[in-house]
Amino acid sequence: MTHIDAGAELDPAHPVPVPSVPPTGLTASQVAERTARGQVNDVPVRSSRSLAEIVRANVFTRFNAIIGVLWLIMLFVAPIQDSLFGFVILANTGIGIVQEWRAKKTLDSLAVIGEVRPTVRRDGTATTVGTSEIVLDDLLEIGPGDKVVVDGVCVETDGLEIDESLLTGEADPVVKHPGDPVMSGSFVVAGGGAFQATRVGREAYAAQLAEEASRFTLVHSELRTGISTILKYVTWMMVPTAIGLVISQLVVKQHGFKDSVARTVGGIVPMVPEGLVLLTSVAFAIGVIRLGRKQCLVQELPAIEGLARVDTVCLDKTGTLTEGGMDVTGLRLLDSHPEPYVRQVLGALGESDPRPNASLKAIINAYPDTEEWRCTESLPFSSARKYSGATFNEGGGETSTWLLGAPDVLLADDDPALAETGRLNEEGMRVLLLARAAGDLDDPHVARGARPAALVVLEQRLRSDAADTLRYFADQNVRAKVISGDNAVSVGAVAAKLGLKGTAVDARRLPAGREEMARKLDEATVFGRVTPQQKRDMVGALQSRGHTVAMTGDGVNDVLALKDADIGVSMGSGSEATRAVAQIVLLNNSFATLPSVVAEGRRVIGNITRVATLFLVKTVYSVLLALLVVCWQVEYPFLPRHLTLLSTLTIGVPAFFLALAPNKERARPHFVRRVMRYAVPGGLVAGVATFVTYLLARHHYTGPGSLDAETSAATLTLFLISMWVLAIIARPYTWWRVALVAAMGAAFLLVLVVPELQRFFALKLVGMQMPWTAVAVAVAGSAVLELAWRWVGRRFPA
Repeated sequence: MTHIDAGAELDPAHPVPVPSVPPTGLTASQVAERTARGQVNDVPVRSSRSLAEIVRANVFTRFNAIIGVLWLIMLFVAPIQDSLFGFVILANTGIGIVQEWRAKKTLDSLAVIGEVRPTVRRDGTATTVGTSEIVLDDLLEIGPGDKVVVDGVCVETDGLEIDESLLTGEADPVVKHPGDPVMSGSFVVAGGGAFQATRVGREAYAAQLAEEASRFTLVHSELRTGISTILKYVTWMMVPTAIGLVISQLVVKQHGFKDSVARTVGGIVPMVPEGLVLLTSVAFAIGVIRLGRKQCLVQELPAIEGLARVDTVCLDKTGTLTEGGMDVTGLRLLDSHPEPYVRQVLGALGESDPRPNASLKAIINAYPDTEEWRCTESLPFSSARKYSGATFNEGGGETSTWLLGAPDVLLADDDPALAETGRLNEEGMRVLLLARAAGDLDDPHVARGARPAALVVLEQRLRSDAADTLRYFADQNVRAKVISGDNAVSVGAVAAKLGLKGTAVDARRLPAGREEMARKLDEATVFGRVTPQQKRDMVGALQSRGHTVAMTGDGVNDVLALKDADIGVSMGSGSEATRAVAQIVLLNNSFATLPSVVAEGRRVIGNITRVATLFLVKTVYSVLLALLVVCWQVEYPFLPRHLTLLSTLTIGVPAFFLALAPNKERARPHFVRRVMRYAVPGGLVAGVATFVTYLLARHHYTGPGSLDAETSAATLTLFLISMWVLAIIARPYTWWRVALVAAMGAAFLLVLVVPELQRFFALKLVGMQMPWTAVAVAVAGSAVLELAWRWVGRRFPA
């Protein structure tokens, strides 16, 4: 390992402060001194909104302001029962705050578990600390998969290669030497070293990255964007309609000023689909809490929605289908080197890498190091190269250079050893080749002319839950693609053991063009010898064909693909870099948790799409009724208490249960179109039928108190049609859905038969003819609604 001496001059091309700390790192007193001066990496890492932000987001909304003003007016001009809608809004907002606060606490606790803890050298000892404990001038040790958390300058390097693509867009790793700068937000792909922190806290780019990585967010979601679009159009419709309603009701005030105001407010309040926004937030928050109980950290809330829309899952074999650990099961000699000597070489290679990967750890466990060999130069493993290497002084003055890596990369295509390798791969074994190099490690073509010495056979441990998870994806019509850096035949054998059928393809023979690559990806299932850049290209090729792609992985070679995928899923034991860019982190390292995330996303999206129709049917019929009232110059048929009752029984309570029900249907695009294609005809039919009943009742009833009878008849028609809308939305029926609809009908019947409730809600059916007429109009309207929805379903399929 090369290093830069303290106080050394730097190349002018690197405008970075000269390191001034000895290789042993800062002392405890120096750390304390810098901490006292505030030179610490004190950027707050927030996994969620603060309590104040949660309250502000739930309370101070456009529609809460509108309803709040109307509520205050009603408190002064009408009985308390006409102000019930205000108390309902208070309760709903309170529920939203409580649920999001619970989600915040869940996210906070999970973020602590998944927190990055870099290694810092102090007083000559390497120790792990929290990112907020790093101080200026600290020496940080880094290795493969480590994320650079603060800006700095290299002090020691050992084949150090850093990927800065997340910052610069440049995909090729950058080789670092002592004196070179390192930027926070980049990550190590090969080698190791140490760097001195030159910018910490808010001065470093990591300050922004760390804060954004685990934030509770409700943006960049088709669902949220769609609801915002709907609310925008609702506002445009609501304002002129409400103005017209106010003017008409104050002009037509046969029943007094206060009653006219009450009916005006009763016409405006139901236009606001305020519960839809609340229900979406609550459904997302409950989803976070449910997943949190399964040790699943959702770093970006829309990831729940995104995974529900996924139709293709790209799986990395190592760490996803197989466990991280491996076992050496055999050693096949290929030349005249005796087995004890080959074991010595393997032991020395294991000792030469300070941060061994899973394969090398298995070799270290099987072949202990010999103290006689001394490593003079090393080449760390790189997923792009597919091999590592080291040069040794074997004692007695003899020097040798060895390579360890993929046989089909290090050997010529016609080498007889590849036949044995192929046979082992077909059994699902992983095979590494030990070869003696003829040249130096710093030669970019060091693998050329290497003499094979032995094949190291490793057995991979399959995850016990992988087969069930793959079966779940198949049942849900989600295609699984295994993308691995290992040999294609070996990966295919592993996939076959787990029940995943399909062709295995060597990625080195894939076409470079996106269209051709996408066609091959559609045809095959397993891909081996995939480079990190190819993984990224594969994700892009699938997306170019309209697929929504999720990528799972835990290694540094997966970062680029995780970043570009629609949804990135990382294992909790994965590298810091993968956890930083993934939207979902499985902290328990269980691939079996993924179906729960998919199911939760489908439940949230499917149910919100379903209940959104309920809310928007109410908005449509409320606007239509207001327009009809203005045109006919009559009193608005309802008081606020009537619509509060109807909204509670046909929308509020049912929507809450329907939004939390199981739903396995894959989320589909075009949320606004899919909701409005049913809400518009539903609202039009309900509004017209209700107004017809109201006009008939006005003609039927005469004399004092007739308006209450007219209102009761119109309320009965509107309730029955709204119940039919609910019955359609609740399909397919289960026992609890039928019970839910029946319970809402029974509650309304209770209001009609109990005298105290009749008086409280000002509902009393007078006579026999008009109530049955109201029922007949409702039945006719429901029949028209059923036919209209079926026609819309055929004419405009989702």
